[in-house]
Amino acid sequence: MQQTTPSEETAALLARLAQRPGVQSTLILSRDTGAIVRSTGLITAEDLAEGTEEAANGTNSTDTAKKGTRKADEVAHLVWTFVKNAGATTTGLNGESDEVKLLRLRTKRNELVIVPDSKFLLVVVHDTPPA
Repeated sequence: MQQTTPSEETAALLARLAQRPGVQSTLILSRDTGAIVRSTGLITAEDLAEGTEEAANGTNSTDTAKKGTRKADEVAHLVWTFVKNAGATTTGLNGESDEVKLLRLRTKRNELVIVPDSKFLLVVVHDTPPA
């Protein structure tokens, strides 16, 4: 089964969003499986494999280090689980006719803004603004 991808308009919006000040990373996840459709700013399995190849070839790339320290698949799994649990909580509180529209999770280090859609989850990780 082929993975549905976001439209070109959504991809352009994601690229503009990734360039905003304070944005550390962006993710588009499949709503059904939590699989990563697109990501920016986080280390992916492909980045790690490229880094291993470059180390074997004796070249030193700082590109992967600039992307961040978290692995995209770990963040994707945590976010997908969080959204599933938030949906279950909403259903328990308000019944089947309600759904989650926006989630914000703020920590000392960063803030996650999650926008669920019928097919995708848009996730933006950015610096926590000073209080």
